[in-house]
Amino acid sequence: MTVLISDAEVAAALDAPTTVDAMRAALLAGHDGQLVAPPRTAASLGGGRMVLTAGHLVGQWYGYRSYDTFGHPGTEQVVVLHDGRTGAVRAVAVGEELGSRRTGGLGGVAVDVLARSDAATLGVIGSGRMAWAQVWAVAAVRPLREVTVHSRSTARRETFAARVRAELGISARAVPTAQAAVCDRDMVVLATTSPAPVLSAADLAPGCHVNAVGFKQRDRAEFATDLLDRAAVLVSDSPAQARSYVPPMLAAEAPYAARLGDLGAVLAGAAAGRTGADQISVFCSVGLAGTEVFLLDRLVRVLTATAPG
Repeated sequence: MTVLISDAEVAAALDAPTTVDAMRAALLAGHDGQLVAPPRTAASLGGGRMVLTAGHLVGQWYGYRSYDTFGHPGTEQVVVLHDGRTGAVRAVAVGEELGSRRTGGLGGVAVDVLARSDAATLGVIGSGRMAWAQVWAVAAVRPLREVTVHSRSTARRETFAARVRAELGISARAVPTAQAAVCDRDMVVLATTSPAPVLSAADLAPGCHVNAVGFKQRDRAEFATDLLDRAAVLVSDSPAQARSYVPPMLAAEAPYAARLGDLGAVLAGAAAGRTGADQISVFCSVGLAGTEVFLLDRLVRVLTATAPG
């Protein structure tokens, strides 16, 4: 029987440690070839596009996520999980929560792998769903002492800081500038919809780790190449997907492309990550295909394990 899962059910059942653990397993599966995850594809439909990311965990399941760019206020993403042996649809998740938690979980893995082990302060630029998911996941892998947040809306950043205090029990404050948000922070999250840089790399403290979640393409990026120039460690969750962006992704172009590593390879110990306390590390999140389906499979297992009887 197909299980239909709502945002509310995702939020109730998927905690941060479970999500980060699932994304860690997905990245390792991608590295060793068990997770087949080609770059996303899109179909232009006149006025918008349908975008598809698909994945196959060999011998277990396959599935996809679909979303559109028509801009309708009620548009929802759909994630579909098929049984790999029978082809039957095991589960369908409709909404935004699974996708944002997936992205947060990948960011949590990046922090766990690349940030200094003693990192305890986090600066956030952005106050939307994706920014929240990053903080939620980072708090599961580092004992955060304080979060500072900046976004264009005073009300939204104040609300975000209050939510961090209330739901995560972490000291948090809203600040009036991006510089104030990132100054002297051990870790930084960029999660905006800005097509122009919101961060000056000169404001980052030595040893800082950065998760970049928003736009990162040529002529449309929330950071400039000064961040890539400062990065001693530069990785993505899918270098292949990074190379497929149109227009190109900044980190996948010369002179940075040769340095863009694979987070899964670092996680598996097949590639170097941070080797010095003062190095700047940058994770360019692109959303490894198949990870939404991987997380949906994990969610179905959680729901099955907790079902009465």
